[in-house]
Amino acid sequence: MSGHSKWSTIKRSKGIADAAKGKIFTKFGKEIMVAVKLGGDNPETNTKLRSIITKAKAAGMPNDNITRSVKNAATSGDKTNYETIIYEGYGPAGVAVMVRTLTDNKNRTASNIRHAFEKFGGGLGVSGSVSYIFIEVDGEYLADFYVPVPEDKEQAFGKFLDMLDDDDDVQEVIHNAEDDD
Repeated sequence: MSGHSKWSTIKRSKGIADAAKGKIFTKFGKEIMVAVKLGGDNPETNTKLRSIITKAKAAGMPNDNITRSVKNAATSGDKTNYETIIYEGYGPAGVAVMVRTLTDNKNRTASNIRHAFEKFGGGLGVSGSVSYIFIEVDGEYLADFYVPVPEDKEQAFGKFLDMLDDDDDVQEVIHNAEDDD
C-alpha cells in the first residue's frame, strides 16, 4: 500500500512538472510565432528569433519542438495578431513589478493582470511608474535596488507570482524583491 501512495506522489509530481514545462514551451512557441511573422524563419537573419531560440534551449525546450514551432509559424496561415504589452505596478510588500505579455486580446490580459495585482494587495501603475528601477544588461533586467519581502508577505508574494506565471499571456515577470539566497 505504501508503494502505491509513493508512486502516486511521484506520478503527480512528474505530471505537475510536465505541465509546467508544457506551459513554458507554449509561451516560447507564441514568441517564435511572432518573431517569424515579423522577421522570417531564418535565425541567421532574424536576431529576435535567434534570441528566443537561445532562451528556449536554455529553458530545456528540445530542438525538435523549436524546429517544429518555427516551421509551423512559417507555414501556418495564422492571422492572429499578438501584441507585446508591458504592465507596471507594485505587488505585495511594495515590490516593483513589470509584467511582459504577448496577447491577442488586450482587454482580457489587462483585466487578468489587474486582478492579480489587486488580489494580493498591490496595484497597477502607469507606464514608467516602475520601469525606471530596472536596467537591461546582456538581455537581462536588473534592478537599481532591491526590497526585502517581510516574512508575513512571502506567501502572498509567491502566490502573486504563481498567478501571473499561470496566465498564458504572461511571458516574463521582473521584480525587485530581495532574493533570500
